[in-house]
Amino acid sequence: MIDATDVRVDYGGTVVLSDVELVAETGSTVGLIGPNGSGKSTLLRVIYRALRPRVGTVLIDGTATDTLRGRDRAERLAVVTQEAPAETPITVADMVLLGRSPWASVVRGYSAADHATAAAALHRVGARDLADRPFKSLSGGERQRVLIARALAQQADHLLLDEPTNHLDIRYQHELLSLLGGLAITTVIVLHDLNLAARYCDRLVLLDRGRVAATGFVGDVLTPEILEPVYGVSVERSTAFDSLQLLFGPRPRERPDRAESADGAELVMPQ
Repeated sequence: MIDATDVRVDYGGTVVLSDVELVAETGSTVGLIGPNGSGKSTLLRVIYRALRPRVGTVLIDGTATDTLRGRDRAERLAVVTQEAPAETPITVADMVLLGRSPWASVVRGYSAADHATAAAALHRVGARDLADRPFKSLSGGERQRVLIARALAQQADHLLLDEPTNHLDIRYQHELLSLLGGLAITTVIVLHDLNLAARYCDRLVLLDRGRVAATGFVGDVLTPEILEPVYGVSVERSTAFDSLQLLFGPRPRERPDRAESADGAELVMPQ
């Protein structure tokens, strides 16, 4: 379980997150959604302690994240960020094997079980055929799958992902999120695609300008009444493939009923 309470983050006097709360129950998938700049990635960084909040606490299974160290942190928390690692000459197999580093022996290095776990993780994300290629030679979508495989190889019981479907085509977006949903671990995931969030998340936290605009079950958050003022678009709901589906369009322009001519006379606009 992940429990973030009263989180506040300031950058140079500007409030980025204010009084934000998030609860991810054990084994659930919670989606962080919201427009660009709403604070989604910032909140994720607070949860995995890459960023220290001015105010607020984050607990993982009742333990404050700032007390977790070394193997204890690795057993609890795996992270996939948007930032690609620095280009190195290591192979894909070795990149995924880094997920096993917390358990590798200083003397003996990686065990046969570590290698098997890394290979299985690559297979699960559909990238086993990339194992021998240099990581830096991969496309953006291929790199994303490999980094997720590295997180899976870590075998932590909490997983944080910042826009993991970025660079993936439609097929792999659905395959990946379906895979994550079947892991039976606690997952917090930043998503821009609200239809993917509707299909694969259990609960949602909608952020708007650093505050929680809505939180709850998918069907309670993804409503036109909640989404339209946040995103500034028209929203319609339907159902497709046994899941809630959203349609988006521009808001109709408000046309004034009355205007003035060049000489100041009042004109009545046709209805």
